[in-house]
Amino acid sequence: MEKPRAPREVKCPTCGAPVVWGPQSPHRPFCSERCRKIDLGAWASDAYRVEGETPLDDEADPLSHFGR
Repeated sequence: MEKPRAPREVKCPTCGAPVVWGPQSPHRPFCSERCRKIDLGAWASDAYRVEGETPLDDEADPLSHFGR
């Protein structure tokens, strides 16, 4: 008979607290609603950025004529 696996545990990306990866942790991968909102606020304020090219301006955007 196999031994039941221990639930997977990850670190909260905001504070580093351990979080059980399962239904008992509704905010996963965050430990709490507070940490989830802190992370969302960081994205909204451009504290985090995804590397890439500079966005196109309206004149260079090939799809811009569809909105006019």
